[in-house]
Amino acid sequence: MSDAITPPYRQNWTVVVFGFLALSLAFSSRAALGLIMPDWQTEFGWSSSYISGVGATALVVMAIVAPFAGRLVDRRGSQFTLNLGMGLLGIGCAIVALMNTKLMFVVGFAGFCAVGFGIVATHVVATAVTRSFSANQGLATGIGTSGATGGQFLIVPMIAALLAFASWRWSFGALSLASLALIPCIRMSMRADVPSENMVEPDEAPSSMVQDFTVIVRQPAFHLLFWSFLICGFTTTGVIETHLLPFASFCGFPPVPSATAYGLLSLVNLMGMIGAGWLTDRVNRPMLLTAIYMLRALTFILLGSLPGTSIEMLFLFAVLFGAVDYSTVPVTASLVASHVGIKMMGLAMGLISAGHALGGAMGAFVGGYIFTATGNYDLVWTGSIWLAVGAGLLALFLKPQPASKMLPL
Repeated sequence: MSDAITPPYRQNWTVVVFGFLALSLAFSSRAALGLIMPDWQTEFGWSSSYISGVGATALVVMAIVAPFAGRLVDRRGSQFTLNLGMGLLGIGCAIVALMNTKLMFVVGFAGFCAVGFGIVATHVVATAVTRSFSANQGLATGIGTSGATGGQFLIVPMIAALLAFASWRWSFGALSLASLALIPCIRMSMRADVPSENMVEPDEAPSSMVQDFTVIVRQPAFHLLFWSFLICGFTTTGVIETHLLPFASFCGFPPVPSATAYGLLSLVNLMGMIGAGWLTDRVNRPMLLTAIYMLRALTFILLGSLPGTSIEMLFLFAVLFGAVDYSTVPVTASLVASHVGIKMMGLAMGLISAGHALGGAMGAFVGGYIFTATGNYDLVWTGSIWLAVGAGLLALFLKPQPASKMLPL
């Protein structure tokens, strides 16, 4: 990039604020599925397997949408992309709130909502924040993307309150109204940005998605980050988010303390993401990512020792794992920007996020299969230990590169 088009110093905190709020609504809408499932079983007579199947379909749609959502940030900017995602999410939640048939549920949740989930995702917010900051990028990314876990502490209890005092329709109706209400706020407060116009040299023609994809997959750094993040998905979304509470029950822990421990994990998650973002601006980033994965491997050793112990050990695991759960997001985003390229960061992060979703699906399936076959989770936790170590070793192969080379738009 020539000096003539070098962007000035920028710190656009409105991107962080609205990225946090958008992720809070999107992830809370996803969490509402499990919260409201018993009501749908009672009212409509739907089986848990059917409702879970629609939820799994939504995850597949999210994985497919992720690269295109990232590309949208590259070409149309964060304001347009977030507004599109919030609009689709608002429409989808409205359809679910009004539904009375299976078709409406599929169209609403696995259709409009799922596409909205794929657009209003951590990789989109991380890309938007990185493009808007020339200093403190890691910290800003950590704060913005922490809405994926921290924001649920405010919104999910509100959904539960509406569920208790009104009905599940009011819960999804409120999510729809909140999503749509955020659109004018984003439009009025967040500056419009069109990255392609600012980042392309005057004599350079805009590249196609296929061309950018080809450039990305030819870079060794992309594969190191992709496969490590796929493992990240396996060891977090896959085995922990899906199987931790069933494992706690298997260990004989009561439901309420187990759920409280899981809530504590989510709270520490928020602090872990912000802390990792702060460190991203200050330390060797490949080593930081390696350390996070290695520490995660140690937490799985603790998890394997839970049977026969006290509930306090489950809370200890929740604190330790929460610190290294989503903390990979700001570090990985920073490494994508510097090692793959900020011009194609949206598409690259979208592909990497799709890998994370794929890893999560694999972890959820493999965990259930192993438990059914063996009657315990021992192999799941042992495998997760070595997978986390492998992800850490992959991060070690990334060459150190100053984060200062990442110039915002």
